[in-house]
Amino acid sequence: MQVLVVEDDTRIAEALTEALQRFGHDVDWVGSGAEALKAAPSTDFVLLDLGLPDLDGQEVCRRVREASAVPIIAVTARSEELDRVLVLQAGADDYLIKPYSMRELLARMEAVARRVHAPAAAQAPGGTGNAGELCAFGPLLVDMRTRQVQMDGELVQLTRREFDLLAALLADAGAVRGREELISEVWDPNWHGSTRTLDVHIGSLRTKLGGREWIQSVRGVGFRLVLPGQR
Repeated sequence: MQVLVVEDDTRIAEALTEALQRFGHDVDWVGSGAEALKAAPSTDFVLLDLGLPDLDGQEVCRRVREASAVPIIAVTARSEELDRVLVLQAGADDYLIKPYSMRELLARMEAVARRVHAPAAAQAPGGTGNAGELCAFGPLLVDMRTRQVQMDGELVQLTRREFDLLAALLADAGAVRGREELISEVWDPNWHGSTRTLDVHIGSLRTKLGGREWIQSVRGVGFRLVLPGQR
């Protein structure tokens, strides 16, 4: 892959660039948020340090995600849960806390790339069209091919993770999807982060869909997508 390393520490950036090249990746390196915003749309993968000299990494992540679907792993020394939640909300596909091993970084890159290029989720029962096409449920319209969502004819701006979560719920609409099941499918089977991350994304998805009635919490189990006619 063509990998963009966004890191202001020259020593770290040079070591990371050399290691990635040894494993067959083509690497570009930039040391600022402004440079990252220019370079990100034309690369295959972004490794984003959050402690940049000009822009906070979370803001860089948010702006990149608004313009591009390129996979992003945030690499940070910030270990607080709130920092991790915020960068995931900003559109990062994963995060890695410094110091980390090259083996773990490569494994996470592979996992993110696999999810990004995986086939779209199967269409939920009761909709129209086939997998990869339009799924219409009352005012909700989901295009699995273009990953676009509309509500009452208005485009709904979802992050990559929010769309993946919606697709996972749509794949078996009306059925209860367990919390661990959703985390494994949307994040990673080996996810070790807080399940609070799932709650944050569910809350954001509800807000963007216009209300809590679309996604029902099932206490102690998980969540279910409730379509018109099932309420």
